[in-house]
Amino acid sequence: MKENNIRILCIEDEAEMIELIKMILGRKGYQVSGAAGGREGLEKVREEMPDLVLLDLMMPEMGGWEVYQQMKADEKMKEIPVIVVTAKAQSIDKVLGLYIAKVDDYIAKPFSPSDLLDSVEHVLRKPKA
Repeated sequence: MKENNIRILCIEDEAEMIELIKMILGRKGYQVSGAAGGREGLEKVREEMPDLVLLDLMMPEMGGWEVYQQMKADEKMKEIPVIVVTAKAQSIDKVLGLYIAKVDDYIAKPFSPSDLLDSVEHVLRKPKA
């Protein structure tokens, strides 16, 4: 898979964070779009069917876990990998995300550009189930 054909959707309620992620991943040739919050994010996932979703957990209106559960309950969306990008960085949150909810990866804010790129590249290389 060539980077410039890979579409990534960032679901995040902070516009600055979406812009930062677009800048970091855009430099590597990824096509990044943003959605301001959970409801808009879920609609965009349905419309765009991205190759990867970067998902914030703490958002007003509809939280990240609800978005994640709705994605995994939908036949069309359930195979889309999800990386949680959140300020909820306590180890219990990470354990819940990775081992209970089975997200594809978990990145704590603040993160370095290399942490984000490593996670994205690692998840995109994983064989599909």
